[in-house]
Amino acid sequence: MKQDQHLPLRLKVFHGFGSIAYGVKDNGFSTFLLLFYNQVLGMDAGLVSAALMLALFIDAFADPIIGYLSDRTYTRFGRRLPWLYAAPIPLALAWIAMWSPPEGMGGYIFLYLVVIAILVRTLLSCCEVPSVALVPELTQDYDERTLLMRFRYLFGWAGGLLMLFLAFGVFLVPDEGHAVGQLNPEGYWAYGLTGGALIAVAVLFSAAMQHKRVARWPDKKPDIVTPREALHEIRESFRNRAFLILMGAAATALVAQGVIFSLSNYFYLYVWKFSQTAFNIYPLLLFASVIGAFLLVGPVTKRFEKPRSASACMVFSAVVLITPFILRLAGFWPEVGTTVSTGLFFVFMFIANVASVIVMITGSSMIADVVEDSEVQTGRRSEGLFYAGYFFAQKCATGLGLFISGLIISWAGLSEKTNPADVLPQVVDRLTEAYIVIALLLALVATAFFRRFPIGRDDHARRIGTLAAESGKTS
Repeated sequence: MKQDQHLPLRLKVFHGFGSIAYGVKDNGFSTFLLLFYNQVLGMDAGLVSAALMLALFIDAFADPIIGYLSDRTYTRFGRRLPWLYAAPIPLALAWIAMWSPPEGMGGYIFLYLVVIAILVRTLLSCCEVPSVALVPELTQDYDERTLLMRFRYLFGWAGGLLMLFLAFGVFLVPDEGHAVGQLNPEGYWAYGLTGGALIAVAVLFSAAMQHKRVARWPDKKPDIVTPREALHEIRESFRNRAFLILMGAAATALVAQGVIFSLSNYFYLYVWKFSQTAFNIYPLLLFASVIGAFLLVGPVTKRFEKPRSASACMVFSAVVLITPFILRLAGFWPEVGTTVSTGLFFVFMFIANVASVIVMITGSSMIADVVEDSEVQTGRRSEGLFYAGYFFAQKCATGLGLFISGLIISWAGLSEKTNPADVLPQVVDRLTEAYIVIALLLALVATAFFRRFPIGRDDHARRIGTLAAESGKTS
């Protein structure tokens, strides 16, 4: 169904609000989960990473099925809303359980982590895939899709950083028994409970506020297909050239992001020696960088289009982010742990994260443009399937990023439950060197993929015109 070209601001806000749930999950998985199960519960870092990667790869294969079923859902509430009403409460309960494993599990803690991680990620897919699949349904405009996605990223980051702020300032704070707040096990129960409540409220509120706009019978009732025919349709959609190129770019960029996020607490504790004040400021600085990306992504993509914007920002972000690490190794950095060191690092991190978020917003918007390209080729709209494929790449890449991080930690020689004051200098150097090489390599590969993406503004406009003509409508 054709929508108004320009969406009201309130609809963009309500749509984006639902991505708070993804932000809460992504921040928890990327920032605290490895640290919690490794340094707090005492699991080997390599074993934790293996468990999470196994869970991610197993669960990720459910995403195309969820996307395909979402595209074929046929109810008076539309294709997406039934999913957004059904999944949030079970997801919230699974999230809480992940941060409060039963005591006395012994060797079964590995299996528990695998199962609960699969459950959380599958239920999150049931929320996130139908929600983001609404983007190409809400607007066909090349630039407005980017603007719509920036609200998703703004609220996604806001949800994750709110939990980060509460973790550092409220839940995971030092006490008499724990000099380092992130190693305080009691705080993780409150962290999980608060995150679960926020997840459920965000998805349900977003769905309810969009209900009037999207709750209607779909234009066409899908035909009944056999599992073999369904598999053929999924394969046919996923063979789209533009989609495959974008998946290569996104997967590589997300592996880099996964490595950065999962190692961030290790860097801040063991390399940069953040004070408690620095940990409290850190989430606010990250959110400021997201606002910077929110303001810049529109002008940047209008000026340079999406593929060039993503490729340039990818390399720029990586170079800026690794520069402090290189300067520290070379002996040109102020003494770590000082106000000067932390403040200077925050400047580099702010600039790098602005560019990184622009890459992620632009990549997600490019997925929406693949929808019409595929529709011209196959005659089917597959919004849910393509975003499920993107989500599949995110999960696999995050899992690989976590696995690489675990290998880096083990290779560097950082043992479990190590106090930052006791870590050896050569361990810190090995951790830093491995990160520099991997981050730069991944950025270059992602850039090469982004530059090959074949859909620009004019290409998209031609496809919209072709589809309008075929359906008997005026463009």
